[in-house]
Amino acid sequence: MAMKRAATSAIRAFSSSSPASSVSSGSSTRLLHASAESKKIVGVFYKANEYASLNPNFVGSLEGALGIRDWLESQGHQYIVTDDKEGLDSELEKHIPDLHVLITTPFHPAYVTAERIRRAKNLQLLLTAGIGSDHIDLKAAAAAGLTVAEVTGSNVVSVAEDELMRILILVRNFLPGYHQVINGEWNVAAIAYRAYDLEGKTVGTVGAGRIGKLLLQRLKPFNCNLLYHDRLQMDPELEKQTGAKFEEDLDSLLSKCDVVVINTPLTEKTRGMFDKERIAKMKKGVLIVNNARGAIMDTQAVVDACSSGQIGGYSGDVWNPQPAPKDHPWRYMPNHAMTPHISGTTIDGQVLLALKSLPPFFPKISPLNFFFG
Repeated sequence: MAMKRAATSAIRAFSSSSPASSVSSGSSTRLLHASAESKKIVGVFYKANEYASLNPNFVGSLEGALGIRDWLESQGHQYIVTDDKEGLDSELEKHIPDLHVLITTPFHPAYVTAERIRRAKNLQLLLTAGIGSDHIDLKAAAAAGLTVAEVTGSNVVSVAEDELMRILILVRNFLPGYHQVINGEWNVAAIAYRAYDLEGKTVGTVGAGRIGKLLLQRLKPFNCNLLYHDRLQMDPELEKQTGAKFEEDLDSLLSKCDVVVINTPLTEKTRGMFDKERIAKMKKGVLIVNNARGAIMDTQAVVDACSSGQIGGYSGDVWNPQPAPKDHPWRYMPNHAMTPHISGTTIDGQVLLALKSLPPFFPKISPLNFFFG
């Protein structure tokens, strides 16, 4: 299996006119055969319903189908999209035995288990339209010789901007004021007693990949003290540009921060990383933003810390599991600003996602027409 940081090569190989091609390495890799042979491609997206027709660039939905239907069908391929993905009776499950390509998204994840991979005898490519393939059993995919590809870079600006927004919402204690207005109340003191300026605060990102770097760049004008923790230290020029300081030890960073932003992928090492013990090492009243993955946090530990005041505010758009059930405790814990998984699915991000999935084949979708189309 090859984890590709861009899906373009995978799609091009899949649609190649050569007899057979591969975008993976290793003798067990399943080949991506020529487009002369019709392929069955299944995409799993959330349903937009009445909102689908309100914006012609709403391509990340079931109705928009990532904007690739016309091109795929013009090449003789079968393209099926569904939002029904759970259980043995789901629409997705019906297509598992004979599909060749499965397209999924982090926003409406179809969990690709070892059992589904075992049953998918024709499967060649697992394409994540977004960032993060933790909904796929990567070990099973590797054992089966599958290619797993991600369309990265398409929505990193969307996520970084969303993180900055959530930081400000928490620091300024914005949500109680909003709730007062819609509830017909007016109590300035109930908001002001825990509202602060962002300037002068210490903000740290756990993970400084594309999104983490963009966040640091956007925080610089706020005159914060910026820290970051990552496996690798950033380029010195970028450190100088952002003013961010590298913290090799995670717990050292956490003990210094007024605001912590999670920007690390979900792996076996990071699953449950923020448990009761680690949260206790943070400043009392710390504000946490997590748009990475919900499972990086110990769910109950976050609830308990928000209730005790150890966490002063928690915001993010990722849950464990997703979609979050109605009784998920994060829905009801104090001092939270949670939303559904929306940070990376702006219209701008969707357009770039579509463009990067099949760059040569989108003459009708342009970043210049989201405002005018």
